[in-house]
Amino acid sequence: MAGMRYEFESVLVPWDARRELWVFAHVPVEIAEELDDAPLPRGGFNSIKVTATLGSSRWSTSIFPENNGTYALAIKKAIRTHEGVDLGDTVRIGIETEL
Repeated sequence: MAGMRYEFESVLVPWDARRELWVFAHVPVEIAEELDDAPLPRGGFNSIKVTATLGSSRWSTSIFPENNGTYALAIKKAIRTHEGVDLGDTVRIGIETEL
């Protein structure tokens, strides 16, 4: 079942601990605050299940809270390759929460 839907732009950045393996987009603070206030079911590490979109790619995943008030969304290499984007690119992301 669909929940709240958001669209935003984010720069693709590497994960500091494993720069060669993980690339993330970050949910803006304003959206993160709305998500924090919503009565959404939480998973491990206080994650939120979402359906994400980037270009023509759509997938089910989770977003994870960060210490800076945002949420991190992992963007797999297969999706980056398919969409022709990479580190440092600004991309348009959609997320829809699952109820």
